[in-house]
Amino acid sequence: MDFEGFRTFRVAAADLNGQMRGKRVPHGQYDKLKDGTVRMPLSVLNVDVWGADIEDSPLVFESGDADGVLYPTDHGPVPMPWLNSPSALVPMWMFHETGEPFEGDPRHALARVLERYAARGWEVQAAVEMEFYLVNDTQDGLLPPTNPLTGRPLWGNAILSIRQLDAFDAYLTDLYEACEAMDIPAESAISESGLGQFEINLTHRSALAAADDAWLFKTLVRGMARKHGMAATFMAKPFEGDAGNGMHVHFSVLDKAGNNIFDNGGPEGTDLLRHAVQGCLKGMHPSTLIFAPHGSSYDRFEPGAHAPTGACWAYENRTAAIRIPGGPAKARRIEHRVPCGDINPYLMLAVILGAALVGIEDGENPPPPISGSAYDLDLPGLAPDWASAIDAFETDPLIARIFPEMLIRNLVMTKRQELRRLSEMSHDDWWQVYLETV
Repeated sequence: MDFEGFRTFRVAAADLNGQMRGKRVPHGQYDKLKDGTVRMPLSVLNVDVWGADIEDSPLVFESGDADGVLYPTDHGPVPMPWLNSPSALVPMWMFHETGEPFEGDPRHALARVLERYAARGWEVQAAVEMEFYLVNDTQDGLLPPTNPLTGRPLWGNAILSIRQLDAFDAYLTDLYEACEAMDIPAESAISESGLGQFEINLTHRSALAAADDAWLFKTLVRGMARKHGMAATFMAKPFEGDAGNGMHVHFSVLDKAGNNIFDNGGPEGTDLLRHAVQGCLKGMHPSTLIFAPHGSSYDRFEPGAHAPTGACWAYENRTAAIRIPGGPAKARRIEHRVPCGDINPYLMLAVILGAALVGIEDGENPPPPISGSAYDLDLPGLAPDWASAIDAFETDPLIARIFPEMLIRNLVMTKRQELRRLSEMSHDDWWQVYLETV
C-alpha cells in the first residue's frame, strides 16, 4: 500500500473481546514500526468490554504493568475509508521484550493452533459468513433503520429480498469498494430475515488471514454505517423476537500436495473428517464462552430460531450445529453454525480448529448424523448461561489442550468482571454497552 497522501495511521491489536487497542501515529514514524518502537502495556489486551483494567489481574500491579512490543502482522496496512481524513490502519500483534509471543494475544492463540496443523504438513482454509444489523440508535432504544428510498422505518421480513438490497445500495456499494481497498475478499450479499439484517460472505483463505478479514470487516461495517447516518451491530440478538446474528464458519484442511484431507471422492467424507466432527462436538459445551462471549449472546439461543442449541452433526441439514455441506467432493468441508456474530474471530477459529484437531489426534468417531430437525431431539447442549460457560471454559481439559494457561486465566477474569458489572444494569440497557463494541 502506498502511504502517500495519508497524514496519520493507526496501529492496533485485538484484545480478548476483539476490540482494537492501539495508537494514532504520525505519518513519518511508519518506517520504524518493524523496529519495535510501538510499546503498550500487556494488560491492554486484557481489559473488559468497557476498556477498564481487570481487578486483581497479575498483568497490572503485580507485574508493574509491564510493556509489551507491538509488531506489524503479515497482513499489511489498509486504508480507513470510513474516516473523513486520509488515514490507514496497520494490524499489529503483541510480543514480549524477548521477542516471545505474548500468550494473552488472541491472534497468537490462533497461530499456535495452526502451527500444530503445520507440523502435520497441513494448512487450514476457512471462510466466515458475516451477519449484522443496520439500526437506528438515535432514540432511547434500538429501532430498525429508515429505508433510504422512502424515509420510513422498515417493516416486514425481507429474506433474500432484492428490493431491500437496492434500498441500501449506496451503503453496500461503499462497503464493497472499501472491502476491495482493504483487501477483504467480500463475496455475495443478501438481505437476511431480520429487519435491517444483512449477510456478506468472505472468501476461503488461510485461517489466519480469514480471522484478520473478519476482524477488519467488523470495524469497517460499523464505521461505514456511521458515515451513512446509521449504526451497525454484530450483537447476537439486537431485537427480541427477531433473527439473531450468527457467524458460521466453513473450514477444510489441505495436505502438502494441496489435497483436501476430508475428501474421499464421495459425499460422506473421510475418517479424518468424522474425527474432526467428533472433536467439534466434544468441544461444544466447554467452548460456549467463545461462541457466546457476552451477556446478551445468550438471547440468541432459542429452540427453533435458526441458532443451534444442541451438539449434533448432519449432512446438508441447517438445523444441526455441525453441517457437512454438499457439492463437489474436492470442496468437502465442515460448517460450524454455533458462533454468535459478537465473537472474537481469532478465539473463535482457534477453539473450533483446536477442537477439530483434538478429535483427529484422539481418533474418536462421532455418533451417527441426525436427520430431520435437531430441535426435536434430546441432545447434549451448550452451557445454559454466561456464568456456567465461564466455569466450563476455566476447568475443561479440552480447553487446556487448545489455549495457553495465561489466556484461559485472563479471559475468565475478564468475563467474570463483565458479568458482575452487567448484573447491576437493566437488561434493557445492555445494548448501549454492546452496540458497537462487539
